[in-house]
Amino acid sequence: MDHIPTIDIAPLGDASHTDFNATVQAVMDACTRIGFLSITGTGVSRDTVNNMRTCVRAIFDIDDDAKWDQAITRENYRGFIPMGFFTPNDGSGKADKYEGYKLHYQVDLDAPIRRDCALYGPNIWPRHVPRAQAVILDYWSKLDGVAHMLLGALEMGLKLPANQLRDAFHEPMTNMSLLHYPPQAPDDTGYGIHPHKDTDALTIIAPDPVGGLEVQTRDGGWITPDCPPDGFVVNIGDMLELWSGGRLKSTPHRVVNRSGQERYSFPYFAVPRHDVVVEPLLPPLPGFDRPSVHCGHWSAEIWRTNWPDETAHDATPELGTLSD
Repeated sequence: MDHIPTIDIAPLGDASHTDFNATVQAVMDACTRIGFLSITGTGVSRDTVNNMRTCVRAIFDIDDDAKWDQAITRENYRGFIPMGFFTPNDGSGKADKYEGYKLHYQVDLDAPIRRDCALYGPNIWPRHVPRAQAVILDYWSKLDGVAHMLLGALEMGLKLPANQLRDAFHEPMTNMSLLHYPPQAPDDTGYGIHPHKDTDALTIIAPDPVGGLEVQTRDGGWITPDCPPDGFVVNIGDMLELWSGGRLKSTPHRVVNRSGQERYSFPYFAVPRHDVVVEPLLPPLPGFDRPSVHCGHWSAEIWRTNWPDETAHDATPELGTLSD
């Protein structure tokens, strides 16, 4: 497939809908061929997305000193990510040209699950944007519903038992990145974000009007998703590729912002609960051979290896690779 289809997923909300099975098949076709799709009919209003975008702009508009006061640390990967902080995890290439703000599934300090996995906890909410927590959590809860609907469709398309995927997302390690990409010069050979595969199960993102997201086709070319203003771009991550035994495709993508405008995005990354072990639920396709992944360990390694002076080692999961 050399294009990214747009699919109205509204029929997935009603198993008796006359287009339910056809919609499941359309989702499966996109996820097995290119691993990306644009979706409409989510029930998430344009106002909800616009409120989120306005909030994200406000978060990045504060002065740099205030940002550093709420920056990520090795002990708590929540808060501001400085401009140019991250490079590709293998140490190659230039620093990515974005600043970010990292948020994780919100739990209280005394939540019982923190006794089992210390990566859980409360977020650091931008103190200079008082409405941020309410706006973000509202948006987040709506995307939880979209992810739930898509996972249900994939269960059916893969002929898995009902809820086998969805049950893994009770108290998940789902997270969001708020991102600001300044304009790149026309002759800039770097990236807003370098080519990579997502390490999660499923990513959902409201497309920014200025563009910049590019997806690699099977022949090595790069295309731009054609997503309606009220739609979302969805892609399969390495965990769903692993669960499906290689049937669902985790596809390389990148961001290049040569629009001359500021670009803002806020991807939602669906990640299972900390104690879930992701391994093929179906016989792997010929040539597909990936080790199982423990979600808590995977999350800790992603957290650790994002730091510029840390490197992957033998115990680091093989996710996010660009190799076949």
